[in-house]
Amino acid sequence: MGDRDARDAGRPGGAPARGAPAAGHAGAIAVGGRRLTPDRSGALYWEAERTLIVADLHLEKAAALAGRGALLPPYDTRETLARLAGAVARYDPARIVALGDSFHRLDGPASMGEEERAALARLQRRREWVWIAGNHDPEIAACAGGRVCAELRLGGLVLRHEPAPGPAAGEIAGHLHPVAKLARAGATLRRPCFVGDGRRLVLPAFGAFTGGLNVRDAAFAALFGRAGEAMAVWVVGEEGLYPVAPEALRPD
Repeated sequence: MGDRDARDAGRPGGAPARGAPAAGHAGAIAVGGRRLTPDRSGALYWEAERTLIVADLHLEKAAALAGRGALLPPYDTRETLARLAGAVARYDPARIVALGDSFHRLDGPASMGEEERAALARLQRRREWVWIAGNHDPEIAACAGGRVCAELRLGGLVLRHEPAPGPAAGEIAGHLHPVAKLARAGATLRRPCFVGDGRRLVLPAFGAFTGGLNVRDAAFAALFGRAGEAMAVWVVGEEGLYPVAPEALRPD
């Protein structure tokens, strides 16, 4: 099932400001009355604040697992930073905010190779860089550059790693690695997605080597209501983003 199947599997619902799929991004997403642009990479761009937001990079995850005996190619950090560089080139942000779990373990910044360090430094050059602390990286070494904070309040919204329990107004978070499962003509597709309700938005994991939690999981019901009628989902496809109606979503 490809991008066309993703479009066909769910019809657009009544979410705010849903647009037709585009090569780079879908229409704007409303969060707390602010308009933000979801990108096909899984990043989110806030034009009014010239801010690019990403969640759950999990840099150096392959290296961390290799230390436990897993045989994995050590290229996930390079791939993740290259995809982030593509989003930076599209929007030229003045600020980049990483919403926690940017490094898979505390020694992640120190374990990066020279090529990856240089790639990160190029992304940080002449722009503000904010690391939000996550559960994998409650502290981030100074060699990573930028500044670290528990959460960031910006332009009337709060940017944090883990969604706050219960209802929220004006929140952008990560942590949950949302994915949508769709079914069509006997085939299934499981893709990263943005999920929100106009008051809060949870971003997909940006890292190249990350798993995902189905948006039909109870963790999302606790945030958006068990029935999910108010929940809007934008699936990340290879060519763009596609709004999917809640009734088209399938549990694992």
